[in-house]
Amino acid sequence: MTAARITVDTPLDTVLGSAGAKALVTQLDIATVGELLRHYPRRYAERGRLSDIASLEIGEHVTVLAEIRSVSQRPMRQRRGKILEVVIASGGRTMSCTFFNRNWTDARLAAGRVGLFAGKVTTFNGKLQLTHPDMLIFGSDDVSGDGGDSDAGVIDDFAGAMLPIYPATTKLASWKIANCVQQVLAVLDDPPDPLPEVIRAERGLPELATALRDIHRPADRGAEERARKRLVWDEALAVQLALGVRRQAAVARPAPACPPVPGGLTDAFDARLPFELTAGQREVGETIAAELAGQTPMNRLLQGDVGAGKTVVALRAMLQAIDGGRQAALLAPTEVLAAQHVRSLRELLGPLATAGELGLFGGEAAENATRVALLTGSLNAARRKQALLDAASGAAGIVVGTHALIQDAVSFADLGLVVVDEQHRFGVEQRDALRRRSSGPNDLAPHLLVMTATPIPRTVAMTVYGDLEVSLLRELPAGRSEIATTVVPTGEKPAWLERVWQRAREEVGAGHQVYVVCPRIGGSDEAGTGLNAEPDAAGEPEDAVPQDAEPRRPSLAVLDIAPMLVDGPLAGLRVGVLHGRLPGEEKDAVMRQFAAGELDVLVATTVIEVGVDVPSATAMVILDADRFGLSQLHQLRGRVGRGAAPGVCLLVTDVPAATTARERLDAVAATTDGFELARQDLELRREGDVLGAVQSGRRSGLRLLSLLRDEAVITQAREQARLLLADDPQLAGYPGLARMVAELVGDGRAEYLEKV
Repeated sequence: MTAARITVDTPLDTVLGSAGAKALVTQLDIATVGELLRHYPRRYAERGRLSDIASLEIGEHVTVLAEIRSVSQRPMRQRRGKILEVVIASGGRTMSCTFFNRNWTDARLAAGRVGLFAGKVTTFNGKLQLTHPDMLIFGSDDVSGDGGDSDAGVIDDFAGAMLPIYPATTKLASWKIANCVQQVLAVLDDPPDPLPEVIRAERGLPELATALRDIHRPADRGAEERARKRLVWDEALAVQLALGVRRQAAVARPAPACPPVPGGLTDAFDARLPFELTAGQREVGETIAAELAGQTPMNRLLQGDVGAGKTVVALRAMLQAIDGGRQAALLAPTEVLAAQHVRSLRELLGPLATAGELGLFGGEAAENATRVALLTGSLNAARRKQALLDAASGAAGIVVGTHALIQDAVSFADLGLVVVDEQHRFGVEQRDALRRRSSGPNDLAPHLLVMTATPIPRTVAMTVYGDLEVSLLRELPAGRSEIATTVVPTGEKPAWLERVWQRAREEVGAGHQVYVVCPRIGGSDEAGTGLNAEPDAAGEPEDAVPQDAEPRRPSLAVLDIAPMLVDGPLAGLRVGVLHGRLPGEEKDAVMRQFAAGELDVLVATTVIEVGVDVPSATAMVILDADRFGLSQLHQLRGRVGRGAAPGVCLLVTDVPAATTARERLDAVAATTDGFELARQDLELRREGDVLGAVQSGRRSGLRLLSLLRDEAVITQAREQARLLLADDPQLAGYPGLARMVAELVGDGRAEYLEKV
């Protein structure tokens, strides 16, 4: 009887058995041979080179190769039992491996021995530690990990070789994943190569089967580098093919031509602007105006740093669409930002935004005025009905809203332009939903302008927004004040926190206002959501963890901090609260109060991250600043210094110095250049979050592609994708490539082809 072929589609239980396959499914969501082989090593440990402890990040599950320096026991302070502490060292740094309630020593643990230690990085007394780590000690009589499964064969294979370190979990150590990979590779039939031989030859790439084997079991650095080169190329080409198909789909339907109209709304708006447009605003505006005038759909990304004046550029584009007899829709990620946009647009337009209204701005609306409507999910029935009617009838030239705009129930009389603000908050599918909207009775495609205030390095734009043309606004308008940013390390200098609140009172005393930002809302409904403290790495019940252990505390919450400030350091000041769970009208009312100067301090979540413009707000205190992304911190900081007075931003954290988290905060404090921070952000964190934007929310197959390191590869892959799609727009003659795109960029279904 012929044995069944083992292919990349074979379920893992066929090879590993039910127990091994179940562990991979439950811990890593890996179910097939191909998915396991695409779970590449994160790095490699060589016997003579130990891991870099200094680079570890708090909260991260890691596997380190280190030498045991000492082993000691001591009684627990408040409970029976003992603590076993193993001090390990590498790269000139040490950390502790701590075991609670162990009244016995482990014969494998001896000073001078080297091993793999896996667990979640925590801190205790300002020092890094692993609590109850899984271990694999080399050169000991017992070479099994703490899980009890013999790994002797794995260690024998690894002797003197490169040890792959896989992304792992608390319950599934890296060396156990390596054991599973070894079993799969031993029986795998070589998969067909999706890459045409001519492309492999031109680029000097190995076959796929060779690359997959060598990435997991490299004989040396050269084999690993050749394998990585091939697999990185596959990922880059897959992304660029998918984006190329999206570009074709975007221009498949004609768009409504909206040429500039002399004497129209746009000219009237320009005439009443109280400031001069920057050179960058004028240049980008001319590019957009030319694209709106044509029948090829505009698909443009407008990016600029905080306060670069993107809103004015977008408004002029919307007015040009209205001058052309069309409507414009502005999609915002939050109700707070949508309401802020409506207020800002109406203030900028003045009487030009009061069509059909009397008594405003000292008289009737301007002759060619339009109307700005707001449509969000929390509007009451009457206001929602009126907004829907204004959109459907064409009475509203500009309709601003949140996700509610995407719903099928929302119709437009003649949608000519869609503006998406803060695109990184939306999925690709949501952008497509708006792009598929019809403009008028002839099924025309609306023009699309995507904005982001999160500056994006060139390679990110090419990869994540590769279906869009990119415009940059680098010049800031006149009148923006400087922002001084300081890291407040309360773990090392707890007395500094008192000074933070003193500074807040000083700003209020000078007639200014203050933001206090927390990572989460708080309240009983957040219990068990993962926002609170996690159990220790051994999975012990929370009440079993002794005081000697220091699991990371819950992040600070608005609903806890606000009353503490009111009753404590900010007593007597007018303190408001703003977060995403408040009803829409209440959120809008709070923002109106703050904008009107009726509140001194606003304690909020990241709902104020973008678009909120209060010139008298000069100070921002960000609590648990290490819990935010670097670009997010830059966005939050951009809410202050928007008036004549300089701004100050205080990044409060208790994470130790010389950690990756502190490096991020130091980077924010060192520069206000958003483009420089964006590049540093990529260097300091994993890029999977960025690349995930390509997936429309689906699981990503991209593992190796680096947006910084692989810039040349991305550029070459973009050109290769262009040539392939010019020859075969649907990849009908390249079924292997079509499958590769579906596996690496999609979820197994080649939905990207359906948009052609």
